[in-house]
Amino acid sequence: MDTLSFEDRVVVVTGAGRGIGRAHSLLLAARGAGVVVADLGARVDGSGVAGDDPAIDVVAEILAAGGKAVACRADVSTESGAATVVDTAVKEFGRLDAVINNAGIVRTAPFADVPAEEYQRHLDVHFFGSLFVCRAAWPHLIASGSGRVVNTVSAAMLGNPLMTHYGSSKGAVFALTRNLALEGAEHGILVNSLAPGAGTRMAESSADSLSPEVMEYMRTQLLPEHVAPVAAYLVHPSCRVTGEVFNAAGGGVSRTAVITTQGIHETDLTIETVAERFDEVMALTPQAQPELVGAPHPHTD
Repeated sequence: MDTLSFEDRVVVVTGAGRGIGRAHSLLLAARGAGVVVADLGARVDGSGVAGDDPAIDVVAEILAAGGKAVACRADVSTESGAATVVDTAVKEFGRLDAVINNAGIVRTAPFADVPAEEYQRHLDVHFFGSLFVCRAAWPHLIASGSGRVVNTVSAAMLGNPLMTHYGSSKGAVFALTRNLALEGAEHGILVNSLAPGAGTRMAESSADSLSPEVMEYMRTQLLPEHVAPVAAYLVHPSCRVTGEVFNAAGGGVSRTAVITTQGIHETDLTIETVAERFDEVMALTPQAQPELVGAPHPHTD
């Protein structure tokens, strides 16, 4: 297979100053993309901004290797901050072809101990951060003709100890992905989600929800560099899927699909019928189908 090049492509990567976002940026730049390395330098739990400016360091790495990149320190959880990131791309490179929404925060805590404002903070960064960047980028992605979006989700959206606030905000990002995939189809914009697993400072901050053995495995075997190739492929013009969720960790790549079972159909449905035939409702028979973006709902029996 020919090497996939990103020459003449411009990509915004948020949360790009460390960990997975840094790996995305370095790989894309190495393949020829102009990269906007966007990072506010926030604390892991989103409780404020740290004193450093990690985006500058990543840009320095890229430039030293002969790549093209510019740093942007802006808060994507606000409309103005997201617009600044997109404006930086257009001002520096003259266009924008793809967005990887990677900025995130996390803190573990039992459901009963998480205040409402922390739910809002997670939604602000994960959901609204992805939404605002996509809204600002949308006209440019249309103009590209092959616009691409990757939104970062998490296996926690399907359930994880001590992460109700984090996981539910990632679930919102998944729903945003599916709906944007529908909106983007007529413009050639493909929108997918990536659920990464890597030993990063965010993973370290989630250590209370994971066993010591899992954490050690993540630190030594699940590297950010294992995730970046999947994100890069999903923002390449040759990618042809949309509305999907992909898992990437330690060199493994898989798809998470939403499946609708064949189920049952009874005109005179009763509580007792549901109870008696519940195994049929649950059964993953050969007729079960993944819910694809734009596909009709199956199974009328």
